[in-house]
Amino acid sequence: MRGIDRGRSAGIGALCVLAASVLWGTTGTAATFAPDVGPLAVGAVAMGLGGLLQALVATRQIARSIAGLRDQRGTVLLGAASVAVYPLAFYSSMHLAGVAVGTVVSIGTAPLASALIERVIDGRRLTRRWMLAAALGLLGTVLLCVAEAAHAADGTGRASVADTLLGVGLGLVAAVTYALYSWAAHRVIARDIPSRAAMGAVFGIGGLLLLPVLAVTGGPLVNSWSNAAVGSYMALVPMFAGYVLFGWGLAHVPASTATTLSLLEPAVAAVLAVLVVGERLPATGWLGIALVVACLAVLTTPSPAHRRSRGQPRKPAGDKGRTGADYDGQPASGGTVSVTGRPASTKGRSGAAR
Repeated sequence: MRGIDRGRSAGIGALCVLAASVLWGTTGTAATFAPDVGPLAVGAVAMGLGGLLQALVATRQIARSIAGLRDQRGTVLLGAASVAVYPLAFYSSMHLAGVAVGTVVSIGTAPLASALIERVIDGRRLTRRWMLAAALGLLGTVLLCVAEAAHAADGTGRASVADTLLGVGLGLVAAVTYALYSWAAHRVIARDIPSRAAMGAVFGIGGLLLLPVLAVTGGPLVNSWSNAAVGSYMALVPMFAGYVLFGWGLAHVPASTATTLSLLEPAVAAVLAVLVVGERLPATGWLGIALVVACLAVLTTPSPAHRRSRGQPRKPAGDKGRTGADYDGQPASGGTVSVTGRPASTKGRSGAAR
C-alpha cells in the first residue's frame, strides 16, 4: 500500500499548493484598495512582515534545525535573496501592466524557470504529462498577455504599451525569483529539515532584507486605516497563511510541480480583476484562463495506472510491475514525490511538516 500512501501524500501536497494559489490570487485586487501605497511598499510589507511572521512561529523548529540550516546556508541565502527580490518585481509588474497580466507573467512563466533549474542542477527528466500541462499553462499565459497588450494598445486599457512591456519584463524577473526560492525551500526540506523550519529560515531572512525597503517606502501604509488594513491583510493571509500552505505542499511535491500548480493564481487574479477591479478581459483572455484550468486538470487527475493500483492488493517485494510515473506517481523504489518519475532524496521525509 506504500504507493497508495505516496499518491495520497502527493494529492494533499497538491491541494495545499492550490489553496495557497487561491490566496495569492487575491493580492493584486487587494492592493488596488490602497492606491496611495506604491508597489515597493506593498511588496515589502506583504513579503517582509509575512516572512518575519513565518520565522517567528517557527522559532522552535529553526532552533532545533540550526545545524542543518547552517550546512545548507548557501541554498538558504539564495532562497532568501530571491524572496526579497520577488515581491518588489511582482507588485511593480502588476502596477505597470495591470493585475491580470502582471500576475499571469510572473506566475505563468515560473514553471518553465523551475523546470530549467531542476534539469540543470538536479538532473531531473520531465515527464510527458508535465510537459503537456506546462504547454497548456504557457499557452494560456501567452493568450492572457496578448489580450491585455491588445487592450492597452487600443486605448481602453489602464496601462500604456510601454508600461505593459516593462511590466512583462519585471514579471519575468519575478518568475525566476519565485522559481528559485521554491527550489531552494524544497531542496532544504528534502535534506532532513522540517518544512516549517526551512520556510521560516528562508522567508525570515528574506523578510529582514525587505525591512529597509519598507522603512523607506512604507509611510503611506500608516496614513489611513484602509491602507493599514490592506497591508495587514497582505502580510497575514496571502503571504503568511499562503506560504505556510505552500511549505506543506513542497514537503510532498517537487518545486516544478508546485510552481505549475500555482498557475491557478493568475486565473484567480484575472477573474477578480474583472469582477472587483473593473478591468476588461477579451475573449482571448478567457480562453487563456480555460487553458490554465486545463493545465491544472492534467496535473491533478490521477493516472489510470494509479487509479487501478488503489483497488489492488500490495504487490510482493521486487515486483517491477509499476513502471509508469507522472507528476504524483512514484517509481516502485519509493522516495520523495517527483515530477520526473525518479526517486528524489529520501532524506527529510521524517522531518516534513505534519
